[in-house]
Amino acid sequence: MKKYLLFTILICSSFKLFASNVDTLSVFSKSMNKTIKNVVITPDSYPEKNKTYAVVYLLHGAWGDYKSWLEISSEIKNFADVYDVILVCPDGHESSWYFDSPIDASMRYETYISKELVSKIDADYKTKAQPEFRAITGLSMGGHGALYLAFKHQDIWGVAASMSGGVDVRGFPLRWHLAERLGTYAEHPENWENHMVINLTHLLDGEKLKFMFDCGTDDFFYNANVRLHKKLLERNIPHDYIERPGGHTKKYWRNAIKYHMLYFNEFFNQSN
Repeated sequence: MKKYLLFTILICSSFKLFASNVDTLSVFSKSMNKTIKNVVITPDSYPEKNKTYAVVYLLHGAWGDYKSWLEISSEIKNFADVYDVILVCPDGHESSWYFDSPIDASMRYETYISKELVSKIDADYKTKAQPEFRAITGLSMGGHGALYLAFKHQDIWGVAASMSGGVDVRGFPLRWHLAERLGTYAEHPENWENHMVINLTHLLDGEKLKFMFDCGTDDFFYNANVRLHKKLLERNIPHDYIERPGGHTKKYWRNAIKYHMLYFNEFFNQSN
């Protein structure tokens, strides 16, 4: 019995030794003059000598924070081990929408994530610091953010995805503090037009960025995602689009992230 107990303890200790590591990284943003927290998950192989790692950025939705992905899916930590990548979950404020606000200089989350955070991650961790090994995805507001940032910064991200993304929120002028980020639609229509993912397809040449997006058929963002898909088809921009039963729910996102990680893994393997 004692031998069995000792064996069990050793096995459990081994799993603890060889498991992904979750850290909180505080990064000072010069553009916003404040310190921002981020979750960084490294795989059990990290740091392996003479090895560098691909990085996946996971953006949370409105009213979330840097811990949201850990709360949504218990599998998030496992993905770092399964795919041998570094995962980064930034804090994007509860309603930043991940762009630099044209009316509020204190909200510059596009600059923070695409420049300040990426630079810090590449400086502090053993990363493959090329677009071919950098991915970004997110849910809801974060789905908008992932495509918005990837479309605008194809020199940073080589692959992107979105789940339940708010790719066109002009139909929700009074929701999610959007008017505080863009001004009212009546007074600043140009701000709204310029910050919608669906209006950024002209930035795509069909070669630099690989991307996918999905949305549940019962989601209030479903119609906007369909319109984005059709617009991309009309312009012959390669992309992957998935729709499946489901709403704007944690259950849907827990399932969707599995497909996104597979998609990213295939892209990274092709880049090696």
